[in-house]
Amino acid sequence: MTHFEQFAAIDWSGAKGNAHKGIAVAICAAGSDAPQLVTPPGRYWSRRAVLEWLVDRAQEPLLIGIDCSFSAPFVTRGAHLPGETTTASARELWAYVDAHSGDDDLGAASFLDQRRGTHFYLGAADGVKRDFLHWRMCELAADGATKPTTVYDAIGAAQVAKASFAGMRLLHHLAGRVPVWPFDPRSDTGALLVEIYTTIAARAAGVPRGRSKLRSPEALDQALAALGSAPHAWLSAYDDHATDAILTAAWLRAYANDQSLWHPSGLTEAVRRTEGWTFGVD
Repeated sequence: MTHFEQFAAIDWSGAKGNAHKGIAVAICAAGSDAPQLVTPPGRYWSRRAVLEWLVDRAQEPLLIGIDCSFSAPFVTRGAHLPGETTTASARELWAYVDAHSGDDDLGAASFLDQRRGTHFYLGAADGVKRDFLHWRMCELAADGATKPTTVYDAIGAAQVAKASFAGMRLLHHLAGRVPVWPFDPRSDTGALLVEIYTTIAARAAGVPRGRSKLRSPEALDQALAALGSAPHAWLSAYDDHATDAILTAAWLRAYANDQSLWHPSGLTEAVRRTEGWTFGVD
């Protein structure tokens, strides 16, 4: 059994600016009460406000999932950004991204823009898209549940690049304050941050493939019930960010004690150090 008594999920954003409608935070306690959205300190969350929220809860028995990739592919390529970086660990990559990103609010859009066509695909002018398609080992192991794109693809509604590299800046600033799995040992006390992919939670809740986004109270309650959760308190608006966070917090609670998810067969020492792993991929 894990020591966690609370479970939170963060739907993340790599958008420019200092206030992000695309960030949602949901939390629930052990038991069956439905997760609730955490009210941001302003109208919308900033990434730095999320950082402060995490640090403030570092000593709590809280398992937190954040929906972004915690590293870039390394094992199959021998480098995170071939021809540029000499980073030999994910932590070194986080520091590198932070040092080379001048964006407000832990953003990383400029980091991608300055490397478009070399490492990142932002449009047809950058070349052939398939040349940028590289995945981490956990994404290759997901048996059809891989992320819809890679951290090198920065175009389109499904892209995860901007959010992931902004997330790496967040992780760099959390160093030594909140442990991050699987890069840090799993402690018996305090908070722990893991990488999540909200579609895994949706599949576990019985949401059909291609219909992962829940936009009605009835659909959300049906999915929550499949994870052993009571109905939620109705929201003023049903957008993908809020419902993803609520459902995934309930999924974390339901699966936190599944030991196979903490010990996936593909998580070798080299993968752990350089790429990390998505919690929920076994």
